[in-house]
Amino acid sequence: MTYRIVLFRGMNTGGVRAPVGEQRAMAEAMGLKNPRTLQASGNLVVESGKATAALEGDIEGEMERRFGLKVAAMVRTPEQWSRLIAANPFPEEAAARPAKVLAMVMKDGIKDGALEACRELAEGGERVEAVDDVLYFWFPDGQGQSAIFKKATPRMLGMGTGRNWNTVLKLAEMVGLSPA
Repeated sequence: MTYRIVLFRGMNTGGVRAPVGEQRAMAEAMGLKNPRTLQASGNLVVESGKATAALEGDIEGEMERRFGLKVAAMVRTPEQWSRLIAANPFPEEAAARPAKVLAMVMKDGIKDGALEACRELAEGGERVEAVDDVLYFWFPDGQGQSAIFKKATPRMLGMGTGRNWNTVLKLAEMVGLSPA
């Protein structure tokens, strides 16, 4: 058994609701150990020996069965999460203003042309970089004001879900990582 970080796309937005207590109960009913949630925005940590892709499918199926929700789940191991942290191309920005740095974890990789499309939408010092299956964003004025977030869609980028750097580091702590 090892930790798994489960990220749900779009949780508690646009009518997609599954209370965290019920998410933990679902995980326990699925045989996942030590389920814990972080905030009410689709962050679940469990212990499982199952491969990440299989676990993603099981969780997505159970979310639909139990809650009637078709939500994408991205599952990552602590090793993958550690690499995500180490690969951050905006470490100074993350240290100074972690809420303004976002890591978007992609389910099946980044679509061709997505990085270029985001860069074309960037304004006011915004930056975006791609490393492996993660898009990293620097939003100096916040993502809510960004044309990237207003116009970029899964059809353009691929299916993914973003977490600000504060959340990235809290999830790391939950799986026993001590991010530097």
